[in-house]
Amino acid sequence: MINIHKSPYVFFLFFLLLGSTLSYSQSKKQQELEARRQELRKEIQQINNLLFTNKSKKKSQTTLIEDVNYKISVQKNLIKITNQQANLLTREINANQKKITELREELETLKANYAKMIVHAYKSKSEQSRIMFLLSSSNFKQAYKRLQYLAQYAKYQREQGEAIKTKTAELQTINQDLLRQKKDKQKLIEENRVAQRELEKELSQHRVLMASINQNLSKYSRQIKQKQQEARAIDREIEKIIREAIAKSNKAAGKTTKATSTFSLTPEDRALANSFVSNKGKLPWPVEKGVVKLRYGRQPSPIVPTVMIQSNGVRIATEESAKVRAVYKGRVMRVQAIKHGNLTVMVQHGNYITSYTNLSKVFVKTGDNVTTKQPIGEVFTNPANGESILRFSVFKETTTQDPAHWIYRM
Repeated sequence: MINIHKSPYVFFLFFLLLGSTLSYSQSKKQQELEARRQELRKEIQQINNLLFTNKSKKKSQTTLIEDVNYKISVQKNLIKITNQQANLLTREINANQKKITELREELETLKANYAKMIVHAYKSKSEQSRIMFLLSSSNFKQAYKRLQYLAQYAKYQREQGEAIKTKTAELQTINQDLLRQKKDKQKLIEENRVAQRELEKELSQHRVLMASINQNLSKYSRQIKQKQQEARAIDREIEKIIREAIAKSNKAAGKTTKATSTFSLTPEDRALANSFVSNKGKLPWPVEKGVVKLRYGRQPSPIVPTVMIQSNGVRIATEESAKVRAVYKGRVMRVQAIKHGNLTVMVQHGNYITSYTNLSKVFVKTGDNVTTKQPIGEVFTNPANGESILRFSVFKETTTQDPAHWIYRM
């Protein structure tokens, strides 16, 4: 067992390992923040491309403020993440500056001790003095110990020389890291200034739009409630189609109970459902490019916060006439024309269903088998405002699911 009180190298090794671990964790955290920052920058670019490029189309006030609200929320997230990165870099810079000070002090001590050893070695370097040191031993045991001492002293001298080289190299590496960190921090600060200016512009536009809306709040409240009624009507029709499909599957299986609310699955259907579930969180987006304008669940309206809206799926803004893709293999359960929803395609994956609403064209028919990412239709682009919005939902039987839990990084 090593006696740590007599082994200063144990302490040195411990602190070296501790410093490496802390440095690694901070570096990993920095990488995670940078990855998230790049995602948000990409999302803002998508928002600009998909929501703000078509200047020739006149958007309604409600649509415009929804878009501005969404962009503001993403920009705030970007600024927040950038600030976290800058703060983390500040902590890393301070830690490195402290480490540099400590290393310089250690290096000075090592050099001073090494210099003393060199002087001592020079004074006693004659071969005769070494031999006399050994011959003057009172017995063989003492002579052996003195021989060991001379070997250990020479070894210690070499180790001190190597320690000085190692410390010098470590100091140079940390200095280089420090310069890089300072440069990275300055870059983040500059980017944040640009993002803040952009946010101020959006907030100014938001204030102007809200002032206009507040002048006729009751009118916009009615519009929101009307949209909610239309959305509920679409949801009811989709749920009715699912209930009919459940009843049909039970009838085919010879079940007579009318109240059943679950599919009667064949072994193949059950395997497909299990496969669908095993890919939860990894499914591709139903469009190649898109941003989620309305998320799943009950939430206050971004226009009139006192009005609550219920979303049983997500609304994705995408490119004009974008191709809509099946998010997983399955069978087309129904192709349906729905009032206020244009065409809808419903794909069954065992006892799970994915629904794609607001299509202008459909490339499949009821009963077709589809594969993952297979184009099943084309999203409807509103000629009045240039909007291309896909309503996408996930169901387990008739129970709605949050698509963000199923689709990769939604």
